Amino acid sequence: MTRQVHHSQANPNESVDMVLFVNGLPIVTLELKNAWTGQTARYHGQKQYRDRDASQTLMQFGRTLVHMTADTDEVWMATKLAGGATWFLPFNKGHNEGAGNPPNPAGHKTAYLWEEVFQPKSLAGIIQHFVLLEGKQTEPLAKKTLIFPRYQQLDVVRKLLDHAAGHGVGHSYLIQHSAGSGKSNSITWAAYQLIETYPGRLDLPGARALDAPLFDSVIVVTDRRLLDKQLRDNIRDFSEVKNIVAPAMRSADLKAALENGKKIIITTIQKFPFIIDGIADLSDKRFAVIIDEAHSGQSGLAHDKMNQAMGGGEDPDAVDPQDKIIAAMQARKMRGNASYLAFTATPKATTLEKFGTKQPDGRFKPFHLYSMKQAIEEGFILDVLANYTTYKGYYEIQKSIEHNPLFDTAKAQKKLRAYVERSQQTINTKAEIMVENFVDNVVNAKKLRGKAKGMIVTQDIEMAIRYYKAVQADLAKRGNPFKALIAFSGEKEVEGIKYTEADMNGFPEDKTRTEFDKDEYRLLVVANKYLTGFDQPKLCAMYVDKKLQSVLAVQALSRLNRSAPKLGKRTEDLFVLDFFNSTDDIKAAFDPFFTVTTLSEATDVNVLHELKETLDEVGVHEWSEVRSSARAFSTGRMRKSSAR
Repeated sequence: MTRQVHHSQANPNESVDMVLFVNGLPIVTLELKNAWTGQTARYHGQKQYRDRDASQTLMQFGRTLVHMTADTDEVWMATKLAGGATWFLPFNKGHNEGAGNPPNPAGHKTAYLWEEVFQPKSLAGIIQHFVLLEGKQTEPLAKKTLIFPRYQQLDVVRKLLDHAAGHGVGHSYLIQHSAGSGKSNSITWAAYQLIETYPGRLDLPGARALDAPLFDSVIVVTDRRLLDKQLRDNIRDFSEVKNIVAPAMRSADLKAALENGKKIIITTIQKFPFIIDGIADLSDKRFAVIIDEAHSGQSGLAHDKMNQAMGGGEDPDAVDPQDKIIAAMQARKMRGNASYLAFTATPKATTLEKFGTKQPDGRFKPFHLYSMKQAIEEGFILDVLANYTTYKGYYEIQKSIEHNPLFDTAKAQKKLRAYVERSQQTINTKAEIMVENFVDNVVNAKKLRGKAKGMIVTQDIEMAIRYYKAVQADLAKRGNPFKALIAFSGEKEVEGIKYTEADMNGFPEDKTRTEFDKDEYRLLVVANKYLTGFDQPKLCAMYVDKKLQSVLAVQALSRLNRSAPKLGKRTEDLFVLDFFNSTDDIKAAFDPFFTVTTLSEATDVNVLHELKETLDEVGVHEWSEVRSSARAFSTGRMRKSSAR
């Protein structure tokens, strides 16, 4: 550790507070701040790095692993300095399921940085097992990405490895990590390191020798093709042993992969029952099974196959992979030769019971938690409930905005008849309201720099088809300012006519996802397909005419929460207009996963007028002060002074 490292030949007085070296190689640079000097890592430390000359040797990309700035409360990190465009990530533990760090009775909140992370064994482990330079070998260094683990990624992988080494094979783990947690990398790191995990003592279940790995193979269950490729690439970069990853679609493939020395075996969720059978047949082998449930709804085709294999219902998109995984496990005798690690953002009660850690009072908790609240507060996803409104509340707001204090009962009843009717005429009325809102508040407002998109969520495939036709008709009346698409699996007959997604959209079903990303398409009509596992950062508006309960409500509304920094996407850009559910329904659905309640009733603009009257009566402000404050805020002077 070297203090005040002067690194600039052009400016000899310029220095960085601290650098950690290994055999003369710089590994970590640090800018240290504290409240007693009126400086913070979040603002002053980051600014200092952004102002650095990135052409100086120590500051060049790839010269060190990570640049960190820390104060007594928070730690932030960046792997690439790029002036004002430098992107800092939090490296904090989290507190009360939110951002920041917990109080530390023995010292500073950030003491874990030097007491834990920077210890020689820990730092060596990070260099060996976590840090990764992503990119093709032929690409120039500047185009590559240097990955340094966030704290929750480092923590979950190390806790999983420690528990396995200390308790052996045959355990279940529930990792509840929200969208925005970096699950793909966490799964990759866990898979790679589990194949090199050794028992802490010989009397552990599954232990064969202290120098023999606990697990013969790690099986990753996923529907994400990207994860398959990412695993292969990352394992290749990490491991000196080549060709250790293989796919397995049948139990016979599992046996063949093991015989060929494959250590990481990737399979899909719909093939999961056959893999369980294979594990039971190979009772002399030990397995760690990592289940990535989070994006399992990505493909209607995958759902369809899974439905057929597992005896599902009529709509393949309505299959819940979480339920099917539990059913497959319960239908088979689970052997003690496997440990199961389930990664999900929204565990159901049955999932908690099957994979969770049992508490003394009989309840079940996740083995590791990175909550939706923390992901929102750290800026990795957006709060979809911030602008959630029911149609009744939306209509009342519109009347208030029009300066009409009286509720137009007759008009409201006519509009709200859509709430209970399913006729095409009713759907036409709702579709007109949705398109009008989308055009006025999203398209004309040029949200996300004119690239914002919306989703219409309907009750079932027939309703989706009827809605799509109504939206198309309304867009035609408006001169087709943009296009809409529909998404559903299989074939559906409505009023004697058979429809498929491909026929209605005009291109193959597997192209819908990529076509919708194009600027010409702005609205997507769905029933169940794409309500889970669909990552489209440009989505910022959702119109709901479907009963949403529990996990489905969270998964569906969370289609909007993906951040899009390049498009300037903010929480204020999100909007949900719900024709079916009540505010209480959605609040109840989100509470178990959000950890705190942020959902409130629809805005009542009269509250502001009542508050103003109260303030006027007690004389706590002068209008000149109000106008002065408003001018300061609108010009940014107030925000800048607050930041300072």
